[in-house]
Amino acid sequence: MDIPRHHVIRERNHRIHNPFDDGKLATLGAALRLRPGMSILDLACGSGEMLATWSRDYGITGTGVDLSAHFVESARARAAELAVEERITFVHGDASTYVSPSAVDVAACLGATWIGDGVDGTVALLERSLRPGGIVLIGEPYWRKDPPDQQVVEACHAQSKEDFESSLAELLRRFDRLGWDVVELVLADPNGWDRYHGAQWLTIRKWLDENPDDELAPAFRDELSAAPPRHVLCREYLGWGVFALMKR
Repeated sequence: MDIPRHHVIRERNHRIHNPFDDGKLATLGAALRLRPGMSILDLACGSGEMLATWSRDYGITGTGVDLSAHFVESARARAAELAVEERITFVHGDASTYVSPSAVDVAACLGATWIGDGVDGTVALLERSLRPGGIVLIGEPYWRKDPPDQQVVEACHAQSKEDFESSLAELLRRFDRLGWDVVELVLADPNGWDRYHGAQWLTIRKWLDENPDDELAPAFRDELSAAPPRHVLCREYLGWGVFALMKR
């Protein structure tokens, strides 16, 4: 049980697997008014940076779940580096079926709503682990501007414009229709996309230099040539944010 090898290679050096940087992650933690002893569940947690830094900064406890054995190993190493391994736990497993054995104060899924077949299902999944009055965190893309053609849509890793909400306002209205109040939000910007994707290019290039005969090398060689201009097409059109929700 694991994610595809090419994805692990591409993001093996990432600490944050979405278009947030350290500053945005810190802003989100402060916005949530976290306190020592609060509990957080992070589904599809990646390399665990959110839980590790928030445990260091706010004294929270938590559990992260991810399908990648490599990312879970990285998360445990990061927790040890920040001396918070006694407060947070990382589980190698399928986040799409995970429910916390005890209710948590914050249930999160940042950038992986495929685990619930979309926003609606992921909010419902997170609610199963949430205490009454707790907060759900959802990280999700939306169109900042209407993409002018199919080339831009595909550059943003979508098959059609309908894959993402048509605007930030529409995404907020979706949360409202589901019966949740949006109580905070922190939005990424084009520079965040630069850092997220640019780090992948350097990782791919170094991997190619080290593994020229690997079976994945031809596909990565093509990706490294195509990805930067594709990213330039997309960066002004695709938005992404983390939204804090409370059940109405």
